[in-house]
Amino acid sequence: MTRSVIIVAGGSGLRMGSPIAKQYIPVGGVPILMRTLQAFHSFDETMQLVLVLPEKDMGFWRDLSKQYGFRIPHEVVAGGQSRFQSVRNGLSAVPEGQSLVAIHDGVRPFVSSEIIRQSFEQAASTGSAIPVVPLKDSLRRVGADGQSVYQDRQAYRLVQTPQTFQVTRIKSAFLVEESDAFTDDATVYEHQGWQVHLVEGDPENIKITTPEDLRYAEFLVGKRKI
Repeated sequence: MTRSVIIVAGGSGLRMGSPIAKQYIPVGGVPILMRTLQAFHSFDETMQLVLVLPEKDMGFWRDLSKQYGFRIPHEVVAGGQSRFQSVRNGLSAVPEGQSLVAIHDGVRPFVSSEIIRQSFEQAASTGSAIPVVPLKDSLRRVGADGQSVYQDRQAYRLVQTPQTFQVTRIKSAFLVEESDAFTDDATVYEHQGWQVHLVEGDPENIKITTPEDLRYAEFLVGKRKI
């Protein structure tokens, strides 16, 4: 099985309150995005790494890579106006001969080798693999009138990335017109009538989007000594 990963990094620093986009902020002295690329490269040095960036950031990324001596081989692809378009652009860089592709958030640098391994194995077997974690807090659904109703949290899961697929299927799925119903890659895949298969995620596989996330990320770096 030949494997690729598309790492989508089109975010901004708005919620972080940062002058630079969140994916470039250092955690433990290393920019978040470099840690994310390293996680997949460490799992499999032969894996194709496709990095999707806003076109305006490409020069900044080259300079940042030189500054940090970052030499992990990867291809850089220009993103689109939405995450859907950015993923579709990334998929265009994946050769038809590839078997499996993972699609991952650039600001999830703590993805474990175990999640990556399980995701590729599940996708090879069933066509898709989506990591999820159970909810810890109670859950209520709030209606338009402001009234709320209890929901059984055991029936729900929080979705993470990488979301991994057989290449031929996910490329076919992304040929459709973009829809507001597509909240992630799994919903695009599911739109074709294909079953989404779940694998166990990891609470530490966080998406870094706020200052609170950044503080927790620094804690994780110290805990893991990475």
